[in-house]
Amino acid sequence: METPTAGVAGGVLALFGGALLFWCAAELRLRHRLRRHGVPVTALVVPDTAAGQAADPAPLLSYATLSAHGTEAAVVLARPRGSTPLSRPAGLSPGSSVRVHYDPREPSRVVFADRGPAPSLLQDTLWPLLGVGALAAGLGLLAAAL
Repeated sequence: METPTAGVAGGVLALFGGALLFWCAAELRLRHRLRRHGVPVTALVVPDTAAGQAADPAPLLSYATLSAHGTEAAVVLARPRGSTPLSRPAGLSPGSSVRVHYDPREPSRVVFADRGPAPSLLQDTLWPLLGVGALAAGLGLLAAAL
């Protein structure tokens, strides 16, 4: 690979890898904070498919929230963070109830409460590995170009 091409490719890969690692860390921190300090509620899984479309693997949840003063309620529709399997688990079929935690400052931020780390462990491992690989490849290309 020529030096200018290697430099540009290395820069792009290093930037992508660094940004991906930053995003992974921020997402894990947000989900952890919501599980520890979020408001616990029971949400209902609602149908989200239009005619002829496949269901999104991340379920659409409906839950009631209270205002900051605790006087008025609102219903929020949101998808949980960190839950994007290839196919939707049977326990998340429309009409089922699940426990969630939401952020009172931004009620559309929601995570599952009692699912534990196992369902998202694979993707929580693979995304950072992709980021580390891209960052290492980018730095390697930059080192070779210099």
